[in-house]
Amino acid sequence: MPPGKPRAAAFTLLEVMVVMLILTLLLMGLSVPLAAQVSMRRHEETRRLLDEAREAVLGFAALHGRLPCPATAASRGEESFAVGGSALDGHCAAFHDGFLPAAALGLSPLDDQGFARDGWGALANRLRYAVFGDGRVIGGVANPLTRAGGMQQASLAALGDASGYLVVCNSGAAASASGCGPAANQLTRRAAFVLLSLGPNAPTQPPAGADERRNVDGDGVFVSRDAAIGPGNEFDDLVAWVPVNVLAGRLIAAGRLP
Repeated sequence: MPPGKPRAAAFTLLEVMVVMLILTLLLMGLSVPLAAQVSMRRHEETRRLLDEAREAVLGFAALHGRLPCPATAASRGEESFAVGGSALDGHCAAFHDGFLPAAALGLSPLDDQGFARDGWGALANRLRYAVFGDGRVIGGVANPLTRAGGMQQASLAALGDASGYLVVCNSGAAASASGCGPAANQLTRRAAFVLLSLGPNAPTQPPAGADERRNVDGDGVFVSRDAAIGPGNEFDDLVAWVPVNVLAGRLIAAGRLP
């Protein structure tokens, strides 16, 4: 074999390895923007789904004169009332920790159990829904927002004067089951209903961050803030809500109030 041949073969192999390394680095560089684009699309899709859900809930209220009760895991996307409860008394099975009753609202697409999922699409990513009530009385009417004709019975004046609707805070650090704590931490105390996506880390339960835990602890206080990935208080939930005055305005326009 000529003396130069082994050297040429070795040099060719080295070139191939260098080219492969360069291609690998290029693909790694491309994968980060691609992952970011996918994440952005899922966030945008989830925001769109939350907007669609918001309008569907308001449409239900305009048609029926009340807000729907949340679904439970066993209700297949339909409203779930407490034992012995119905639309006549507005007694929901789960006021603050249920799911969007997507089947009852006529939304699509739905999973095989009748629930709407957010842009990440996992079982744990079913859209959640909380509504004011839980036995609260306004204008002499218990559960006025979920009871058939309840808002009309309670009167617009009483609905407007009442406090203690669902609460949304900037942070859960100073929040408790009764509110956000300092006024600067409060986004609203007058939410008629709240819609919630648990975001990309939904399959990780219980949530790692205190603010995310606040959103699934079953009371009427929620947190909405910028996403964060730092250890200790990670947050990627997406939260939307409708104030009671917006709900009332929609029912007035539909002829359901006053």
